[in-house]
Amino acid sequence: MATNRSATYNDTVVRLFAVAAVVWGVVGMAVGVFIASQLAWPELNFGVPWLTYSRLRPLHTNAVIFAFGGCALFATSYYVVQRTCQTRLFSDALGMFTFVGWQAVILAAAVTLPMGMTQGKEYAELEWPIDLLIAVVWVAYAVNFFGTIGIRKVRHIYVANWFYGAFILAVALLHIVNSAAVPVDMTKSYSAYAGVQDAMVQWWYGHNAVGFFLTAGFLGMMYYFIPKQAGLPVYSYRLSIVHFWALIFTYMWAGPHHLHYTALPDWAQSVGMLFSLILLAPSWGGMINGIMTLSGAWHKLRDDPILKFLIVSLSFYGMSTFEGPMMAIKTVNSLSHYTDWTVGHVHSGALGWVGLISMGSLYYLIPRLFGRKQMYSTTAISVHFWAATIGIVLYIAAMWIAGVMQGLMWRAVNPDGTLVYSFVESVKATYPFYVLRVAGGLLYLGGMILMLWNTVMTVMAGRSSTVSVPQPAHA
Repeated sequence: MATNRSATYNDTVVRLFAVAAVVWGVVGMAVGVFIASQLAWPELNFGVPWLTYSRLRPLHTNAVIFAFGGCALFATSYYVVQRTCQTRLFSDALGMFTFVGWQAVILAAAVTLPMGMTQGKEYAELEWPIDLLIAVVWVAYAVNFFGTIGIRKVRHIYVANWFYGAFILAVALLHIVNSAAVPVDMTKSYSAYAGVQDAMVQWWYGHNAVGFFLTAGFLGMMYYFIPKQAGLPVYSYRLSIVHFWALIFTYMWAGPHHLHYTALPDWAQSVGMLFSLILLAPSWGGMINGIMTLSGAWHKLRDDPILKFLIVSLSFYGMSTFEGPMMAIKTVNSLSHYTDWTVGHVHSGALGWVGLISMGSLYYLIPRLFGRKQMYSTTAISVHFWAATIGIVLYIAAMWIAGVMQGLMWRAVNPDGTLVYSFVESVKATYPFYVLRVAGGLLYLGGMILMLWNTVMTVMAGRSSTVSVPQPAHA
């Protein structure tokens, strides 16, 4: 396509990824509500193997992390890198390839996981042919992103691009190393690692998937969209650079805290615990930087529901990055490990941080991408915010209480050393909290469905009111 690179941006691929993120968000969260319901009412698997919890749980995690979260990251990074570099995407063809390829990965996951085709690795369940496709798409993404930075019209590289760039490079490294496998046939492979080494590589990957895919990438969103929506510069640019380097260095070492009280050598467990505690400082530095960007303009929160999404997401980021290091302490972990406290912690970060920052960023993006000044319904955004926030609180409070209760019941012993409670008794005691979790999940899903309706109406209104929406070079 012959285009004056300095005059227009490629927003076609941004539009596609933004709408896909909303659609996959509804799908992934619906599966989450369904499997949460199965834990309360197991008969909901209907005796169908591919509807069982064990088949659908990895489908849920892949859908919300890589389909919803991944599409949001693609959309925002492609949008931000063009604006901050004041140039068009390095390659329109690579941009479209990443969209088509990523959707192919998602659809392949949706087919293979319910069929039981899995490597059995957390967040890395997909079999080797899909892993190869992920690697190819990711390399294309990296070439396009860094190529755009390479042809930038301004000397400075804005800090959001540092976070996006680190996320892209780290995820490539993590995926390729952890996915090394020996194929048996097209649907089955075995890890190249064995025993405790396999576990260590997996949780080096697993924790850093959280650290780079679910943290660094979304911090890129935070550093662009909060100042934009607030109409104010970031509170401290110097702090943002310190935040970047401290976070990038520290996160890589924290993975062993997932393997406390296992066959992993004790010194490695202690290294994971130590770096997890150190990680609190850069995490809170970033949170404070984002929240203090509103310094002197707190009144904007009253009337701006998009800003509420963005700022409250940082509150959950701060909470979950305090809770994570605390749970990495061995004495705390001896109580929390293998309980639903871990599920509550994961979802305070996933629903509260990743979910809300994505939704706020997409609410900023979508009207601009389709030639509108704002979303079709501002009231619907506000309703979505409160439904999501109340849903998160119900969910994580239920899981925190259930988790602490489970840990205390499992370790309770009689004077003669026998267990006070059977495992079945702890399951029975957990039941009401599982029902409460379903209620929280339904609220969160309801908000996402409202967002999909709002998005469809905005897109339709945008198309009907404009034929073409050229993007200025310095938007």
